[in-house]
Amino acid sequence: MGRDSITKIRHRSIQLPGTKGKCAKFKAQRIFNHQSEKMALRLCQPLLASKASPTTTIRLRRFSVQSCIVDPIQSRKLVLSVKEKLEKELPSLPVGKNGRDDEDMILRFLKDRKFSVEEAVSKLTKAIKWRQEFGVSKLSEEAVKHVAQTGKACVHDFLDVTGRPVLIVVASKHFHSAQNPAENEKLCVLLIEKALRKLPPGKEQILVLFDLRGFGIDNADLTLLTFVLDVFYYYYPKRLGQVLLVEAPFVFEPFWQLAKPLLKSYASLVRFCSVETVRLEYFTEATMPASFRG
Repeated sequence: MGRDSITKIRHRSIQLPGTKGKCAKFKAQRIFNHQSEKMALRLCQPLLASKASPTTTIRLRRFSVQSCIVDPIQSRKLVLSVKEKLEKELPSLPVGKNGRDDEDMILRFLKDRKFSVEEAVSKLTKAIKWRQEFGVSKLSEEAVKHVAQTGKACVHDFLDVTGRPVLIVVASKHFHSAQNPAENEKLCVLLIEKALRKLPPGKEQILVLFDLRGFGIDNADLTLLTFVLDVFYYYYPKRLGQVLLVEAPFVFEPFWQLAKPLLKSYASLVRFCSVETVRLEYFTEATMPASFRG
């Protein structure tokens, strides 16, 4: 569904001081969009490089920096570094689950920021403050009951075959012109929180399933989609495992072309598929959502 942008990969060598090892590998990619013919160059800098290391020739290749391999001991040290830095510089931030001393949360943000302490602290601080301002801990079913009654979104009772909680969105039941935008946003966050509470031990990510059967132009809502993507990207990093776009009709194509640039790093998580694929690959007969049964 939708043709991918024409992509060309260019290799080049550059000299940078203070880089060595696996974490010093660069990747860059020139992306050529067949519609606008505009070029963008994304360059990710090396992480955890020693200031004392010599100048190194780095090979630019593909799109993003390679994942840094951090052993459990080093990972633990970095978590404590973030924790201590937040305690020292921002003692007024809340503590406890989803607070400045939540080590599981700190580790996710470190992974998201390729184990850069400074970047993790910055992003985590914004996320904690957002949770306070948005009132995440105070959200309730009662607060969103009017928009929830539409049945346009819910958390499935069962996990998928890989053990992920499933958030189901029925696009044909969403009408942005007839529903309160603020309530829509609250419903989205409430359902994300509800899905995360269903995570079994050892699991960190959820599956989001968009049922696009019956989708029409009145159901398209780029503003809400932007909000949801921003919420996952900035405040719930490493929580989105996969996004399924099920039975996308032809009328979805223009909306998809507008939505693709907003996906950022989540583009690789999106899969267009059929109802049959959902049945065969993501659920058992006992755990399948009722709306996807034959």
